[in-house]
Amino acid sequence: MVTRTLLRFVLAALLVAFAAVAASAQDPASDDVAAAARKAREQQKTAPKPKKVVTNDDIPPKSTDSDAKAAAPVEEGQDSAGQANEANKDENDPKKEAYWHKKYKDTHDKLLQAEKDLDVLQRELNTDQMQYYSDPQKALVEQHNRTDINEKTAKVDAKKKEVESLKQQLSDLDDECRKAGCDPGWVR
Repeated sequence: MVTRTLLRFVLAALLVAFAAVAASAQDPASDDVAAAARKAREQQKTAPKPKKVVTNDDIPPKSTDSDAKAAAPVEEGQDSAGQANEANKDENDPKKEAYWHKKYKDTHDKLLQAEKDLDVLQRELNTDQMQYYSDPQKALVEQHNRTDINEKTAKVDAKKKEVESLKQQLSDLDDECRKAGCDPGWVR
């Protein structure tokens, strides 16, 4: 019993001694760090100011053709509303290039969106086909009637028909342009 008590006192004394040695070892290092920080602050005060750095925010944006047209002086007898009306007339006149570009662009954009939607639906269908249900009741029901997979398959089939319809519309637009006597490059 006495040896245990003595052993405890010795261990406590060793711990106190190690703590004192560690504390004395930190003091000079912290003084060195503080002195280095003071010296760095003094050097920053005496250092010359850095030159201005030019970034993208400092450079004015490059003007585009539409900006140049807007900045150009308006011709006599024509204002910006008159120019807008002419653009609308061009888009509604089947003998003008703007009409065919607009028609092609609208149909092509619809086709691209439909193809993206089809891709997403096909991925969802593939995921559902590999689905694992942790609930045994749900797994049995889905294994038996597969309602979610059947719904996704129907959506994929409908989207495929829509994509084919839009492709046919683009082909018809090309034929329509050719019959109207326009340049074939207008529908590209």
